[in-house]
Amino acid sequence: MRKLINSLLMTFIGVFLLVFSLYHLMNAQTYQVAGKLITDVDTDAKVVALTFDGGPTEITENILVSLEKYNVQATFFLNGSTIMKYPEQLKNIVQTNHQIGNQSYSYEKMIFKSPSWVKHEIETTDQLIRDAGYEGTIPFRPPYGKKLFVLPFYLQQQERDTVMWSIEPKIYADIDSEPESIIQDVSSSVKPGSIISLEVMYESNEQYTIETIEGIIEKLSAKGYSFTTVSKLMTYQK
Repeated sequence: MRKLINSLLMTFIGVFLLVFSLYHLMNAQTYQVAGKLITDVDTDAKVVALTFDGGPTEITENILVSLEKYNVQATFFLNGSTIMKYPEQLKNIVQTNHQIGNQSYSYEKMIFKSPSWVKHEIETTDQLIRDAGYEGTIPFRPPYGKKLFVLPFYLQQQERDTVMWSIEPKIYADIDSEPESIIQDVSSSVKPGSIISLEVMYESNEQYTIETIEGIIEKLSAKGYSFTTVSKLMTYQK
């Protein structure tokens, strides 16, 4: 009986450690099992990349107007399902010369998925982006930042990097939803080479979204920072 109890206990501990390890690997911001993962760029130049997750949505046009107002280039990580819903918004992003990234088709977490599923999610969205006339580099960002084994190995085979972020203000519990709080959080966290991720494409309060974006641009510009796309930011790497 004692041997059985010990065996069950060891099995439980083993399963617990496996689940614990997979959880941390899935959520790791600076590590993955294969390929290159980018969270920021090591540079002395005061330049950062402003990125938007999700979309396109009905407020994309107003975001583009704000970016044009300040002459800022940004990177939009889009998913195929919303591209199908808002194809004209994708064309607007292309026409205004911003970078377009891929964030899968369905925007599901890309963990415990088959290689064929991962391939379909990425390549289908790549094609939708190309069909809209976009000719630039298409970086990839995992939905919710989640990845385990299949996705990193697929990207490595395709010689594509995993683009994460170094600043995502809305994930912090002590930051409320007021634009000024988010603006201040970004300002206090920024450094040369930062990649800023903003999940504002689905905000129901459009004025909140615009105030946040324009406030971040004004605050960082006043500190001497300029903005560029993810791919151009990578050229500043030491």
